[in-house]
Amino acid sequence: MNPLQIILNILLILASLVMIVTVLLQSSESDGMGAISGNNDSFFGKAKNAAFEAKMALATKVSAVVFVVLALVMIFVG
Repeated sequence: MNPLQIILNILLILASLVMIVTVLLQSSESDGMGAISGNNDSFFGKAKNAAFEAKMALATKVSAVVFVVLALVMIFVG
């Protein structure tokens, strides 16, 4: 393995870990059991949650693109 392959492997592992963490931090779109029991978020709680979800969605998309690009580069380098 040359140094370029080692660096690309490390970056690929980091991109995959970031993608895993951002996907796991996202909440599901459905209310689930909260809608049945009457648990309701206030307007401000929903707005704060929406901003966090938007950041997590963007981080997931960016890490997925980086992962795919690095995987394709690894094919051509390897």
